[in-house]
Amino acid sequence: MKLPLTHPQPDIQRFVRVIRGEEIPARPPLAELFLDHEVERTIARDCLGVDWVEPAPERDIMAPYLRNRAEVYYRMGYDYIRMWGGVDFPGDYIAASDTAALSRGQRQWANEQRGPIASWADFEAYPWPDPAKGDLWPYEYAATHLPEGMGMVVCPTSGFLEIPMDALLGYQNLCLLLYEQPDLVEAVFQRVGEIIYGMYKRLLGLPNLYGFFQGDDMGFKTGTLISPDHLRALVLPWHKKLADLAHEHGLVYLLHSCGNLDAILPDLIEKVGIDARHSYEDEGNSVFDFKQMYGDRVTVLGGVDVDKLARLPEPELRIYVRKVLEACAPGGRFALGSGNTVCNYVPTSNYFAMVEECMNYAGC
Repeated sequence: MKLPLTHPQPDIQRFVRVIRGEEIPARPPLAELFLDHEVERTIARDCLGVDWVEPAPERDIMAPYLRNRAEVYYRMGYDYIRMWGGVDFPGDYIAASDTAALSRGQRQWANEQRGPIASWADFEAYPWPDPAKGDLWPYEYAATHLPEGMGMVVCPTSGFLEIPMDALLGYQNLCLLLYEQPDLVEAVFQRVGEIIYGMYKRLLGLPNLYGFFQGDDMGFKTGTLISPDHLRALVLPWHKKLADLAHEHGLVYLLHSCGNLDAILPDLIEKVGIDARHSYEDEGNSVFDFKQMYGDRVTVLGGVDVDKLARLPEPELRIYVRKVLEACAPGGRFALGSGNTVCNYVPTSNYFAMVEECMNYAGC
């Protein structure tokens, strides 16, 4: 098959059956956390001939933007679109130049040293978002304007660890406060958890909603970003609440989390009850190892190392993607995609090559 597809045949029901281990498909479905905005725009304009509209708060502008996004994922062969937003946690971010081929001008980086909260006074003064006021209109519009056969998964904001660590406290400050003011840290995590959970509860009942796809980076190359015990006390209970909420309403719970999570993977699978895990890189967090160890218990999403996706010549990339497919597709519980996201520094030709290899795979 060649991309973009002329006559896609999305099947969100089949995708969910694969996630749950109820069906071994002839070829694995596709899965992405997201394509960078610049990648979506390039495909829409250059490959689909779409009159692209940049997102804006006005609904008459946002509506065609959402339709264009759905068209991109539809024509690229996905069974779902992932929607996010509705609650915002203001933070102290650092700007830097974006040197990617599809540059956005500037990127924002988390301030690791500090955030807006370092004391109880800061906690009380912080402008905490109200989940009851989060705008659901983009979700409602997207859910009712999907191509036939597609579904929607949702993620209102970044994660239960990411927000305290990246937006509110700063990584270094969090590590100190865990020991110097554990009560303040606990209060921050509790408030963040309540807000995220409250937003998810409001999303229940949307048409064509099939799952939660929450992102929450908890690891780096050799281990977890804070101790496993702190994650078990402050973070994992909220993921369990979300997984339980999803399952109670017939939805799947998909988790994106970067890094080496070996210390907490049994917790995520046995206690939290995730249906699928996303985010892999060959060094320290290999999809090959994960599939071998856990592939019969939880679905593997993605797997193609982003460094290889970005830098390998296309012929070598295709060989590598076939190795991922050969290792992960047999037995099911696998959907192919990037190990993280299709970043704006990934050549579009390489992205297309990865998807084409999945489309043409016939080894199950």
